[in-house]
Amino acid sequence: MADLADKAKPRKIQRLQIGLNVLVQLILIFFLVTAVNWIGFRHYKRWDVSRDQKYALSDKTKRFLNTIKGKVRITVFFSPSTPISGDVSSLLTEYQYAAKGKIDIENIDPQRSLSRAKELFDKYKVVSDESLIVIDYEGRNKTVKASEMAEIDQSGMAFGEGPRVTAFKGEQAITSAMMDLVEGKKNTIGYVTGHKEPPIAEPSPLGMLGQQQQQEASPISVLKTFIENENIKFQELNLFNEPQIPAEIKAVMIVGPQYDLSDREIKLLHDFWNKQGRILLLIDPSAKTPKLNAFLNGLGVKVNDDRLMAFVRTGIEELALIRDVQARFLGNSPVTKRLAEVRAIFFGGTSSITLEPQRVRAANIQLQPLIEAEKGYFAETDYNTNDQAKLQADAKKAGTAPLTIGVSIEKGGSADERVQMNSSRMVVVSNATFIQNNALTQDQQALDFISSSANWLLSREQLIGIAPKIPKTLTFTLNESALRSLRWTILIFMPLIFVVLGTAVWWKRRA
Repeated sequence: MADLADKAKPRKIQRLQIGLNVLVQLILIFFLVTAVNWIGFRHYKRWDVSRDQKYALSDKTKRFLNTIKGKVRITVFFSPSTPISGDVSSLLTEYQYAAKGKIDIENIDPQRSLSRAKELFDKYKVVSDESLIVIDYEGRNKTVKASEMAEIDQSGMAFGEGPRVTAFKGEQAITSAMMDLVEGKKNTIGYVTGHKEPPIAEPSPLGMLGQQQQQEASPISVLKTFIENENIKFQELNLFNEPQIPAEIKAVMIVGPQYDLSDREIKLLHDFWNKQGRILLLIDPSAKTPKLNAFLNGLGVKVNDDRLMAFVRTGIEELALIRDVQARFLGNSPVTKRLAEVRAIFFGGTSSITLEPQRVRAANIQLQPLIEAEKGYFAETDYNTNDQAKLQADAKKAGTAPLTIGVSIEKGGSADERVQMNSSRMVVVSNATFIQNNALTQDQQALDFISSSANWLLSREQLIGIAPKIPKTLTFTLNESALRSLRWTILIFMPLIFVVLGTAVWWKRRA
């Protein structure tokens, strides 16, 4: 009986052991939660699933942020009443995420944090009352004002409406300012003048001695502004007045000269090219420039005396002749890699380019086609004729070989993009009107191509990419059929749902 009593006696609870187990479990849970939060804070991914991706950074900005070595400090002096304060805050959050810890941001409301605002205003020598941000990098700083980041429509103020943001340009302004600070000195491109090229100088708004100035606005002002936002400065260059191309000029840009260059000017270009110079050349086929063409011919590039045309069907038996060239960018070159298979229209006359790489291979010159006309175009040598029958016959006799209108030339470079070598570089396009203001479209293919070409010429391959997207207005339109369906949904089907539910509840209770 005693043995049975001993067995029936309950075991003593080991409270100390249970307490230790609970304590260990709590400690493990605490470290597990801490580790998950730490990993989630430092290693996370963001996606922009919005329709217009207003704050999504361009590839160009992301690659630039990856090149930054030091720390960037951004101080935001925005009052809440500024129309773009929310846009700027959201955009800077994307910069912080893309920079991976290289950007620190401090937000200051000048109307509330008066002492802190005054302290930083004195430090950065800020004298403007406008909302702005200050970007500081290694002791150098630059301000970006709210007016530079957006276009504001205030026409509704007279009717009691608030200001309306018509275009948000925050990324362009902020990235441009960062480039200025990180790179230090602006890269200079010499814009060749003296042969009736499109002017780049803007007219002065003031008249001289009461006489109205007749100077017209630059036809490439959009391109000039776009390129200058990438820490590049244009400088007019008259080769006839220079003993040599100045050392501060990193690249030379020649756009559609209407008259040929002189022997002395060609010699300056030769010397510049042989000293690892960089040249961007846009040729107007209608201009007679035999010396300039001979310079290119010596590098294995022949600009043909023809025009690209195509016949398109406009009816059952009707054909129309078009001279504007629909072309596509090739993806085999670092210049156009990120524009691969993108289409663009080259307005005006465009001639074909013949590449002869075998002839210049011994000189270590590499030729690479950049732009090709779409299928259906033919190169017409008798381009001044109006004989449609002859042109149609020539079109049928034309071969199917692709017609090149853009090419890159590199002397002394490496075929491996990972190997950086000093080399001479040139980009040639047989059309000079596609970059003018009246030819540019919202798709910006021409701007992207010239930007990529300029960055490749300046050995800034990491900045080659698509320009920031233009914000698109969200529109919602309904045709008659959709309106009819919406009317039936609102007036019949939505009330019918509640009728069915009410009937079901009533029937259940009655049953």
